[in-house]
Amino acid sequence: MFLFLEKNDIIVLCVNHTMFCLFNDNLKRKEMVNLDVLWQKGKDFLGTKYAILGGAMSWVSESNLVSAISNAGAFGVIAGGSMDVTLLRKMIQDTQAKTKNPFGVNLIVLHPDLQALVDVCIEEKVSHIVFAAGFPSSTIIKQLKDHGIKVMCFTPNASLGKRLIKTGVDALIIEGSEAGGHIGPVSTSVLMQEILPEIKDVPIFVAGGIGNGEMMASIIEMGASGVQLGTAFVCTNESIAHDNFKNAFIKASAKDAQPTVQIDNEFSVIPVRAIVNKGTKDFLDLQKLVVEEYKSGNLSKYDAQMKIEHYWVGALKKAVIDGDVVNGSLMAGQSVGMVKSISSVSDVVENMVASAREYLSK
Repeated sequence: MFLFLEKNDIIVLCVNHTMFCLFNDNLKRKEMVNLDVLWQKGKDFLGTKYAILGGAMSWVSESNLVSAISNAGAFGVIAGGSMDVTLLRKMIQDTQAKTKNPFGVNLIVLHPDLQALVDVCIEEKVSHIVFAAGFPSSTIIKQLKDHGIKVMCFTPNASLGKRLIKTGVDALIIEGSEAGGHIGPVSTSVLMQEILPEIKDVPIFVAGGIGNGEMMASIIEMGASGVQLGTAFVCTNESIAHDNFKNAFIKASAKDAQPTVQIDNEFSVIPVRAIVNKGTKDFLDLQKLVVEEYKSGNLSKYDAQMKIEHYWVGALKKAVIDGDVVNGSLMAGQSVGMVKSISSVSDVVENMVASAREYLSK
């Protein structure tokens, strides 16, 4: 004879007049899939209510947007890669005046004045620095850690991530090719499968192609400590991006955000994902012309490469600030297809979190 009685988290099982008590896993599972529990490591690292990083987008991630992201309970990041020392100092101070919550600074390792920018961050008591486009020296990492600054780096694979941790890096970001701007060759889903099971000792944040709370929840459930969002914050009230730029995002579909194409193996083109426009097509025409001039002997290889590389100089500012969405660069991730309207930063964050919680509660 079998008799089952279930109450709260205990199942009472009677078999031939013998009673056994079994603990129900439902409550335990609910705790395990609770968003606050799942990304606690990321929240503790950032010092925020939500483990959401704002992607550092040149010309977009300045004091207005960064402070709004931090004030919404997430973690804003200043795009300091193209700034000089004076501008970065002012940007940090302006952001500090607009929020009392934590935020970080993104620095490009290849910047010619990297050490001076690092010194500014130390002097202005920045809490976190995110390094991109390379890896900082062990000397710089030690210098920052000696001043209590947490160091984050992007990693393209697990082995390099482990090496970065050994040099003192405090957290990693993995960004898939679905992201906007400069991208690597591997998708977010593949990077997650490779890296998340391999690295457990530091927080890992995932970026690239995240457009809703359900996706965010899945990433956190898979083992990430948090996420990074960029494209989702472009079309917000607090973003200083030109209305033309925002409208181009709202009109675009996922397939419109494509990486730049290299047409000749002799001349490298660093892939940049952006919404296709006339500028994109003109860039292809320029490459063809330059290659023809080089092969005909009218242009040196160095000068030809410089012409290709200089094409996009100032193109992002032209689109973001001036509103030239025809010729400028419309850097956007593939999640742009899920951006349907202009809203507040707070609404973007809260809607993502609410959707994530609902997804995990099912």
